[in-house]
Amino acid sequence: MSTTAAPRVSAAPPAPYRDVPKANAHVLRGRIAIALKYLSLLGGCFAALVPILVVLFTSLKSKAEYASTGPFTPPKNWFHFDNYIEFFDKASVLRSLFNTGFILVLSVAGTVLIGSMAAYALNRFDFKLRALVIALFLVATLVPPITNQVAVFPLVVKLGLYDTRWSMILLSLGTDIVSIYIFMQFIQGIPKELDEAAALDGANHVTIFVRIIFPLLKPAIATVIIIKGIFIYNDYYTPFLYMPSSDLGVMSTSLSRFSGPFGSQWELISAGVVVLMIPTLILFLFLQRYIYNGFTSGSTK
Repeated sequence: MSTTAAPRVSAAPPAPYRDVPKANAHVLRGRIAIALKYLSLLGGCFAALVPILVVLFTSLKSKAEYASTGPFTPPKNWFHFDNYIEFFDKASVLRSLFNTGFILVLSVAGTVLIGSMAAYALNRFDFKLRALVIALFLVATLVPPITNQVAVFPLVVKLGLYDTRWSMILLSLGTDIVSIYIFMQFIQGIPKELDEAAALDGANHVTIFVRIIFPLLKPAIATVIIIKGIFIYNDYYTPFLYMPSSDLGVMSTSLSRFSGPFGSQWELISAGVVVLMIPTLILFLFLQRYIYNGFTSGSTK
């Protein structure tokens, strides 16, 4: 009698081995995500550094070399500083620096004071129009600033502030919603029990703000100073419109001296751009941690 062999059945792999392909796929996806993250960061760095390198190359070239070479061509002489010397001579850098510093100090100080007091009132006081005031601040950010000049310009002229430093100082004192938001987030992290304890000791709202609230806002103050200061330092439109006199030129408008109807001296403009970038770059490198700490601390409190 012939016997038929039973079919061979392959045994299933143990459970740990069945999970190996899934684990490998998960690891592969993680590596791809990390690679894409670093590629995107490299792309962002490349996009940010290329314009700076082009400006730096142009600032070190002579007029003839700039006309005969491309923007990505490095300069033949890396120690050609004639453009920087001419820029300092023709742009009156020292006078522009004084005007910029005068406007910057008063504007930033006023913004910190007004913004912190407004945030204190909106956070600590409960009144009927509180929501409306916050909504109006938000609506104001949606209006392009250039459209407001139709009403602002005649007002500045009637006040007698046109072609003076005080025109830009007054316009810069307007506290933006970003400053108020930063201060409000920090004030929310300050316990109200401190206010109540000070009130029991006889302190009024001014004393509470000056002696308790304001000293605790140092990270927020540093953040607002950096953000507002860089904005005012780089602002070109406001001083160009309200301070046309050459004696009142600031650092941002000093570049317009080298541009005219018949052409622009791009090698001198590039040298000026490099000079203008140095203060903001140094300020950001030394104080960048205050910006990050200010936003992160304010958002988590």
